[in-house]
Parts: sequence; structure tokens; C-alpha cells
Amino acid sequence: MILRLKFDAKTTKKPVISIATLETKALINILRADVGAREGEMIVEVDDEKVKKVEEVLKRYGVEIQELGEGIVKDDSKCIHCGLCISVCPMEVFKFDENWRVVLDPKKCIHCGFCVRVCVTQALTLYT
Repeated sequence: MILRLKFDAKTTKKPVISIATLETKALINILRADVGAREGEMIVEVDDEKVKKVEEVLKRYGVEIQELGEGIVKDDSKCIHCGLCISVCPMEVFKFDENWRVVLDPKKCIHCGFCVRVCVTQALTLYT
């Protein structure tokens, strides 16, 4: 399960990811992080079996949590299969198939939005 975590000034001062890992024995994979002195946001991946326990611990420490869905969706009627999304995606969500058409695996998406920003035809939408 992929989660978006939001931190306020109080929670950025605490090692909440470490605490959640120790208390739940869950591996928490940080996919993206932007944490400053007053606020922060992380995109993390947690095993489905342990996600509820991890959420409980993080909420106890004041972390705002949002479960992220499928991620990216492509409108094939708009896509010109130029490959810009392939070139900017850090998670290799996109690739060319044998007919040189762009195909995607939305389960790999970490909701960074790079592909949405570079898509010249606005064929990509990021769902949260």
C-alpha cells in the first residue's frame, strides 16, 4: 500500500518512521520525501498486511495519512505515444510495447506527477 504522510511542526521533530518500524516490525520504504523544519510530506510504501498497524502508530504521533490509489491513468484517445513520460518517470511506470505504443503499470506509480507535467497532450491524470 502506498501512503502519503503529512507532518506538522511538532511531528517533524520526532523520528516517527523509525518508531512505527520498531513498534510494528514493518518495513517502511520511503519513496519520496520533502521534510523541513515546519512541515513535511512523504510518500511511503508499506506491506498490505501491516499497513493498518503502521497507520495507527503514525496517527498517534499526529501524522496525517492518506492512502493513495492507482496513481496514474492514461487517456489513450489523447496519447500520441511520444515517450516523454518514459523519460521522466523515476519508477519506470511507462514503457513502449512491441508496437511502439506507450503502456503503463500504475501499481509502480509513486504519485510524483512528473509525467503529468511533461505530457504535451494532457493524456495523463494523477488520481489520489
